[in-house]
Amino acid sequence: MTKIHWPSAKIRNACITLFVIAWTLVFHYESTRVFYLNPLFKREFPKVKLLFPPAGWIMFYNVGESEVRAEVYGVKGEHWEFIDPHRIFQNRWIGYDNIRRNVLITVTDKRVSDEFCKYLKRKFPGYDRFEVMYLIYPSYGRYPAKKLLRPAYVC
Repeated sequence: MTKIHWPSAKIRNACITLFVIAWTLVFHYESTRVFYLNPLFKREFPKVKLLFPPAGWIMFYNVGESEVRAEVYGVKGEHWEFIDPHRIFQNRWIGYDNIRRNVLITVTDKRVSDEFCKYLKRKFPGYDRFEVMYLIYPSYGRYPAKKLLRPAYVC
């Protein structure tokens, strides 16, 4: 491997700084293009080739076009209330958030529904019943704001 000989450290540092600033601006543009710039200006902005977003700040990770998450609703009478997953699975570990990593999807499995229903009734006795729902994002690229709710089961 040959070493590049720069005329001076100042020129080398300036080149590195300019590259980092340019790359960061391009990456921010591509990260915000689909979800913010296109809807704001009501037109399609060009995509920069070889950058991974609109998935966001996760590079070198296999990100699919769609996603399925789980949500739990507490029902009292005819009133539905979304229960924050952080209240369901309280997490005291700073910097490690299993909720954002979609740990709640595990409760949609019918094999754990009885145990999870007992847990919900014990933890949240003020509700008459609970609705465990699939939250489906069919296509982040084509329809970034589209969400579908489908029932998994009722407790």
